[in-house]
Amino acid sequence: MHDLARTPKQIGTTIRRNRKRLGLSQSALGDRVGLRQETISLIETGNPATRLDTMLAVLATLDLELRIAVRSRSPDPQDLVG
Repeated sequence: MHDLARTPKQIGTTIRRNRKRLGLSQSALGDRVGLRQETISLIETGNPATRLDTMLAVLATLDLELRIAVRSRSPDPQDLVG
């Protein structure tokens, strides 16, 4: 499975989807990571102030990883004309 995420909200959506896939509540995930349920909720709604180490801990707990890649770009509409 590969999800493309370019914004905190998209990352949060991916985390929520995978948490639910594993049958975990926000509280259960928080307990596993050592975070409050409220913090998990903020992450899932795309809080841009989430610390990177917190995000990485949540991802690892969900058996996910962060990969860095060159950004793909949509074709420029001007390139399609002609």
